[in-house]
Amino acid sequence: MGVSDTEAVTTGEGDATSWEAVEDLPPSAKLVAKVLEYEDTLTQSQLAEETLLPPRTVRYALSRLEEVGAVDSRFSFSDARKRLYTLSI
Repeated sequence: MGVSDTEAVTTGEGDATSWEAVEDLPPSAKLVAKVLEYEDTLTQSQLAEETLLPPRTVRYALSRLEEVGAVDSRFSFSDARKRLYTLSI
């Protein structure tokens, strides 16, 4: 029983540590992270629609989230001009 308790604490701490990096970011970055948590994968324009934030603000939020390693991005297969963003924490 002690081993499973330790594992639960370790995984819990990992999640908390990941989100701690986001806690120091601006509110817009936190909002974008939360939307990605619920929606899984979105483009920058879809994030702007979902968050009701201006595209420039979403772009800044995504760059800050990428700096702390909270977001992964990849090119869209359907449109190589667009990038798809997913939460990595």
